[in-house]
Amino acid sequence: MSLAVSLRRLTAAIGFALGIASSAAAEPALDRVSFGTNWVAQGEHGGFFQALADGTYRKFGLDVTIVPGGPNVNNRVLLIAGKLDFFMTANTLQSFDAVANNVPVVAVAAMFQKDPQVFLAHPESKVATIEDLKPLDLFISKEGIASYFQWLKSEYGFSAGKVKPYTSNAQPFLADKKSAMQGYVTSEPFAVEKQAGFKPTVILLADAGFNPYSTLIETRRDLVDNKQDLVQRFVDASIIGWYTYLYGDNTAGNAMIKKLNPEMTDDLLAYSVAKMKEHGIVDSGDSLRDGIGAMTDARYAGLFDQMVRAGVVRRDIDYRKAYTLQFVNKGVGLDLRPRDLQIKR
Repeated sequence: MSLAVSLRRLTAAIGFALGIASSAAAEPALDRVSFGTNWVAQGEHGGFFQALADGTYRKFGLDVTIVPGGPNVNNRVLLIAGKLDFFMTANTLQSFDAVANNVPVVAVAAMFQKDPQVFLAHPESKVATIEDLKPLDLFISKEGIASYFQWLKSEYGFSAGKVKPYTSNAQPFLADKKSAMQGYVTSEPFAVEKQAGFKPTVILLADAGFNPYSTLIETRRDLVDNKQDLVQRFVDASIIGWYTYLYGDNTAGNAMIKKLNPEMTDDLLAYSVAKMKEHGIVDSGDSLRDGIGAMTDARYAGLFDQMVRAGVVRRDIDYRKAYTLQFVNKGVGLDLRPRDLQIKR
C-alpha cells in the first residue's frame, strides 16, 4: 500500500471519528427523571407508558424511568424521600391529606377529569341510579369507606349497616344478587363479564356528583420552586402521551404495559381505553377547552367543601397548598384530538 493511500485512509478515518464526536456533542444531554405509579402497569396508566415508549419524553429532553407500584411498593414515600421526582397519586383526597399532614408535595396536573370509581350491580336488581343502590349490601374497601362512602352518606343518606368488606375478590358479589361491588369502570366490569358471563350494571360515582380529580401528577414542592422547566416538560410530554394513547397509535405503550405486567391482555387494554373515552374519564369538562391535565380553582374549592361536609377532610386546612395551576391549562396537545370526535362532557 502506498504512503499516499495510507494517508488518505487515515484522514477519512479521522474525519469519520470527528463526525461522530461532533454529532454526539450536538445532541443535548437528557435530564434524568423518575416517575412512580401507584399500581402495576395497566391501561389506566397508558399515557405515561406511551410517552416513554414512543420517544415523546426524549423529544422533551427527558430520560424517564417509570417505576411501577404494587401491593408491596409505596412510591409516594420514595417521592417524599427524594428517590423519585414525580408520583402518580390516586385522587385529590390524597393531596388534601398531604396538606393536613404537612407533607411537602403538590399536584401539578390531573390526567383524569373524572374518578373512575363505580359500583357494579346485578341486572336483576334493576339499578338505574345511585339511589337504587341504597337497599343493597355494598362491598367496599377500607379506603372506600374512609372516602367516597362518607360522601354517599352525606349526600344520599346511605347506611353504614349495608357495608361489607371488599377484598379485591368478586366472588361474594357474584354469589349475592342483592349486592353491589366497588370497582373501576375501566376494569372490574370486564372481569365480571369474563368470569360470570353477564354484563353488570355500572354506576359511575363521578356522574352522581363525586368530584375529585384522579391520576394526578404529584411532585415535591422544591422541584416546583427550583426546576419549573423540568416540571413543565414532564407535564407537557405526559399530556401528549395521553392524547396519543387515547386517539392515536397506542401500540408502543400497550407493548410496554404487557411486558411489565403479563396479566394485561389486548382485550382488557382495548376495553380500558374504550371506557375511558366513553365516560370522559381523561378528556371531558375543562380539558375540552384547556387540554388534558386541566385543573381549576373552582373545582378544587367545590370538592373541598363537598369533602368537609362529608367529614372526610378538616375545614381548617389550606387546601390551596395541595395543587398549582402553573403547569396546566395551556392547551398542550389539543391539536391531537380528532376534530369530529364526540366526547362525553
